[in-house]
Amino acid sequence: QVQLVESGGGSVQAGGSLRLSCAASGFTSNSACMGWFRQTPGKERERVVAITSGGNITPYAAFVKGRLTISKDTAKNTLYLQMNSLKPEDSAMYYCAADLDHGGSCYTQARYFRYWGQGTQVTVSS
Repeated sequence: QVQLVESGGGSVQAGGSLRLSCAASGFTSNSACMGWFRQTPGKERERVVAITSGGNITPYAAFVKGRLTISKDTAKNTLYLQMNSLKPEDSAMYYCAADLDHGGSCYTQARYFRYWGQGTQVTVSS
């Protein structure tokens, strides 16, 4: 059974940092594309960044501008998102997702990711 469990969200002031984690089970991270998405009320879920089964990182979303870094620890089967220099507009629910069907090619669209975590809230105050 595939499971994704996010943690690490919270409330920080602008300029602060958070590190999101996504613990995966039921599959190995080196067999899937794994990504981070975010969503705010009334908006579509958008991909922040993803990493292929082979460890290649997709282009980051335009709003990232060098502030966020994705990584994965295959030994721990865990995906991370280091978030620095956070801005109020980064406030959103952040989701971890996995696409086991296209591990070598990460798609931008959320519909390709069959498995999702429950989300972790990030709130940045000014």
